[in-house]
Amino acid sequence: MEAVINDEEAQIQGFLAAGHVCTIMGISKYEPIVQNYKIPMVVTGFEPVDLLQGILMVVRQLEKGEYKLENQYSRVVKSEGNPEAQKVIRQVFETEDREWRGIGTIPMSGWGVKGELAEYNANKKFSVNIPKALECADCIAGQVLKGIKKPFECSQFGKACTPLNPLEAPMVSSEGACAAYYHFAETVEEVEI
Repeated sequence: MEAVINDEEAQIQGFLAAGHVCTIMGISKYEPIVQNYKIPMVVTGFEPVDLLQGILMVVRQLEKGEYKLENQYSRVVKSEGNPEAQKVIRQVFETEDREWRGIGTIPMSGWGVKGELAEYNANKKFSVNIPKALECADCIAGQVLKGIKKPFECSQFGKACTPLNPLEAPMVSSEGACAAYYHFAETVEEVEI
């Protein structure tokens, strides 16, 4: 999130934080982002009503000139998350630099199996060589992820790039911005005047 906020071109005014992540990690890690960047953030679920309520909560903060961390998904997400799951994660994984398609490398933004558990790391145990994913030169996924452009502004949207043939991450799952625009294209065209 900080990498996106700090991008000079980014136009992010608020965040919907992923409820499934917060179920494990809790929400406290987001508080410094909200305070340091003075940006509204709402933890949401993935049901349409959850997303709509989360958007409404962010919009209300923006209209009032507020910035705070709110939990729309309180039926599942607790402030402290799941301490037992966090304990297991800390035992098995360590943070490491991670490549984010469309954005680049973000230091200490991913998880890797701890060195002392290397014998259980399938990448090492089976000599798995995962080639670096090539980014599609015609895709604007990074700009979509940063809020700079809308999915329909991509020359590949709905043509070479569809949910059945995604070129990049935002078209891969139903939560992705491009996939959502694709599935609701007729509605989007009516709204985008």
